[in-house]
Amino acid sequence: MDTESLLADLISRAKAAGADAADAVLVSGTSLSVQRRLGKIEHLERAEGRDLGLRVFVGRRSAIVSSSAADPAGFAALAERAVDMARVVPEDPYAGLAAEAMATSAVGLDLDDPAEPDAQALIARTAAAEDAAMAVPGVTNSEGAEAGYGRTDITLVTSAGFSGRYSRTSHSISATALVGEGTGMQRDYDYSTAVHLADLEDAAAIGRSAGTRAIARLNPVRAKTGKVSVIYDPRVSAGLVGHFASAINGASVARGTSFLKDKMGARIFPAGITITDDPRRIRGLRSKPFDGEGVPTRPLVLIEDGILQSWVLDTRSAKQLGLATTGHAGRGTSGPPSPTTSNLYLAAGTLSPDDLMADITEGLFVTELIGIGINGVTGDYSRGAAGYMIRNGKLAEPVAEITIAGTLQEMFANLTPANDLRFRRGTDAPTVRIDGMMLAGA
Repeated sequence: MDTESLLADLISRAKAAGADAADAVLVSGTSLSVQRRLGKIEHLERAEGRDLGLRVFVGRRSAIVSSSAADPAGFAALAERAVDMARVVPEDPYAGLAAEAMATSAVGLDLDDPAEPDAQALIARTAAAEDAAMAVPGVTNSEGAEAGYGRTDITLVTSAGFSGRYSRTSHSISATALVGEGTGMQRDYDYSTAVHLADLEDAAAIGRSAGTRAIARLNPVRAKTGKVSVIYDPRVSAGLVGHFASAINGASVARGTSFLKDKMGARIFPAGITITDDPRRIRGLRSKPFDGEGVPTRPLVLIEDGILQSWVLDTRSAKQLGLATTGHAGRGTSGPPSPTTSNLYLAAGTLSPDDLMADITEGLFVTELIGIGINGVTGDYSRGAAGYMIRNGKLAEPVAEITIAGTLQEMFANLTPANDLRFRRGTDAPTVRIDGMMLAGA
């Protein structure tokens, strides 16, 4: 029985057990990973699994059950258990299936790489990355390299007639290098992830980058306390976009727990800034043809010319706010759908990173952030940081054991992006500059 027919059978069992409506999701996955350290294979693992989730509605009451066994022989008992649970929980006036669900295909998104590497290919990839890192002059040790492959198949069926399936593959390589000795030791890393092997960055280049980054961090000092301009490296600037996404998540807005809850249509960023979520990007790491409720996905501009245009919504949060879903329901097998972004990015600006820092007499270039000092209700921001001082427009000595602080409202309003945007993760941003942040150091 194919997976769509399998879930259709489970839905029928749920209806027979007394459910007014139901949906079911099946996630099947295969993964292979290799870890190598100092020339030796420390871990080699292949895993296969299937996870099944059933959500049932009895009136405005709902319940979810999950199982790692997708055996039709147990479907009747699974459905009865879910319906029994739903009958005893409180009513939810916003519960229900998505009326906008519609079958759509993943064809054109190019999410399925037919080439599956074997263990030897991944071992060779880790060797290339770690050997390149250890070859960087000054690198003294290694935390190793890791290569992986995965394939995930997702099927969703609802009692309202929706049925859909798509597959996604992933390839990855990472390396971490150590330099120095004792308490003066420093570490850094680099990695690459891609849907298709052809798009994965060269393993040796990843290793060299990890080693070079680690060397540059030797002998850090503590910067002086003061108010400075801060430049965020792309691997940490994406976090700022993530904080913004959390603030416009429909569930948070509906609860009133977001500092942006009253800012729809207001200017949040400077003029010219654009932030987009694009679940239709070809070979995107988080691309998908439909969301966790079967609603067709589409690109969504969240910030246009600095102005907030939309919340990120699933069906439930949309109903709470009197709006329509934006097709951004995320879904696992053991929990209800909730709003989430896919391929989220801050559009590139016009200045190069060098131009962005050229007029900074003394500032900070951040490459690493530590801790989670974000208050989503007030927008207060405080993070441990490491990176480099900027002196007269150029990178200078490495710094560590410092804290940068501000409010996200002020940071967003004073943000300037560079022109070096690259799509490497699920959430991406170019180098960005934020003026007027507080640096706490020596």
